[in-house]
Amino acid sequence: MIGKFVTSKAGHDKDALYVVVGHDRDSVLLADGRLKTINKPKRKNIKHIQPIQKIVDEELVVAIKNGVATDVQIKFAIKHYNS
Repeated sequence: MIGKFVTSKAGHDKDALYVVVGHDRDSVLLADGRLKTINKPKRKNIKHIQPIQKIVDEELVVAIKNGVATDVQIKFAIKHYNS
């Protein structure tokens, strides 16, 4: 699931677009590169997100998995998705 675009289905951030940067059993870690950064991602229950079919660039997925992704890369991916 790491590297997928998701939208929030519930909470004050409803309909916000994020990139999954980590996960555990019942929750995922989400970043948008602005308010929720790679270093302080948002923890969200997996039931409260909606995965989107489109995935981020493979280079960014590898960077996220290796722990070298930057907030600028996340912001660029989200901006590119929205355009």
